Amino acid sequence: MHDGSGRIVVQNLTKQFGPVAAVQNLSFTVEPGSVTGFLGPNGAGKTTTLRMLLGLVTPTSGIGLINGRPFHQLGNPGRVVGAVLEAQGFHPKRSARNHLRVYAAAIGVPDSRADQVLQLVGLGAAGERRAGGFSLGMKQRLALATALLGDPQVLVLDEPANGLDPEGIAWLRTFLQSFARSGRTVLISSHLLAEVEQTVDQVVIVSRGQTMYYGALDNLRDQQQARVLVQPSDAGALVAALREDGVAGIEQLPDGRIAVAGVEAKQVADTALRAGVSIYGIQEEKADLERLFFQLTNGQYAAPAQAQYGAQAQYGAQAQYGAPAQYGQQQPPVPPAGSGYYAPPAGYQQQPGYQQPGYQPQGYQQQGYQQPPSGYHQPVAGYPQQETPPQGMPPQGTPPQGYPQQPPQAPGYQQPPQDNPYGQQQGGGLGGGA
Repeated sequence: MHDGSGRIVVQNLTKQFGPVAAVQNLSFTVEPGSVTGFLGPNGAGKTTTLRMLLGLVTPTSGIGLINGRPFHQLGNPGRVVGAVLEAQGFHPKRSARNHLRVYAAAIGVPDSRADQVLQLVGLGAAGERRAGGFSLGMKQRLALATALLGDPQVLVLDEPANGLDPEGIAWLRTFLQSFARSGRTVLISSHLLAEVEQTVDQVVIVSRGQTMYYGALDNLRDQQQARVLVQPSDAGALVAALREDGVAGIEQLPDGRIAVAGVEAKQVADTALRAGVSIYGIQEEKADLERLFFQLTNGQYAAPAQAQYGAQAQYGAQAQYGAPAQYGQQQPPVPPAGSGYYAPPAGYQQQPGYQQPGYQPQGYQQQGYQQPPSGYHQPVAGYPQQETPPQGMPPQGTPPQGYPQQPPQAPGYQQPPQDNPYGQQQGGGLGGGA
């Protein structure tokens, strides 16, 4: 029925949802014996790709194969592939053990397998508890136990560490690595880049539905040049000395440090010593997955880099309430095709009253703040308030314009005494006045 290799192959996979291209010509291979991280920004097409691979979404074009076959041709796919796309597929009043027994019967494994996987994921003591009362982390473990029921050759997990505490994340890392070392295949998508970096052997990085990188994580790191970060007493003198030594890759960082590329920390320290420059701190910086990820995805949905709250955004004394806030000269980037963003057509007229984001109309007042009237003076602490309101303000207690006035009182009406805040009480009502 299949070749039994455990290999995942994605070839030219494309999915079009109306005008939106969720996945575009995506290709990669996941080899057995390794943990592969499937990474990308929100909306990059990761979950859509996994759903196509598992036969839940029909591709517009291209194929996704497991063991050389599409998912629906695997015979009993639960014995070949264990998958978790959402950790929510539980009946809330069914115990964890009974939930697993239902799935065990569906794929043809004995009930005893339910107890085995409960122990495997650390839920042995919670087997009789109802799944509806589980925390998010416990639901993640129960979902993983469900995927392991058939002792699969391939694991496909979407955000498996979501909701896990640090101990659970460390356990998951060890489990996935040992599972892969036994000759099986693991493909996981995640946003926890620091954790993925400690777990995976290979990465597939996608952006805008396209493959940006596919291969070993170590090879990706080797493509980036390491740097030495140094905090000198005299930056200018150290830069001049390094340039005399033929070092060209020098960058001044905003925090006062100097980044030197293409050299070792020992060479920078020796140069500083000869130049008579004191070194307050020095370290070698290797390219981490987070920086590589941002370079490859290139801020698919990031805000403009110039929109800072510091000097580039002109607030304070320079901010004008009658003019748009200034965010520097750079314009926001044009969203990529297929990102789901639709710009208004040429010649489109904005409706009256529409304000651009960040624009404050003339005379704008901050929320909750009222400009005091002309001639108003802030009273000194402890000084009684004036009985007469400032000029131009209505007397206290006067309803706003258009609000119905109180009806005139009948002759002989007496004002209730001030010590009774509820007015005159009559007998009866709720509780009889008790």
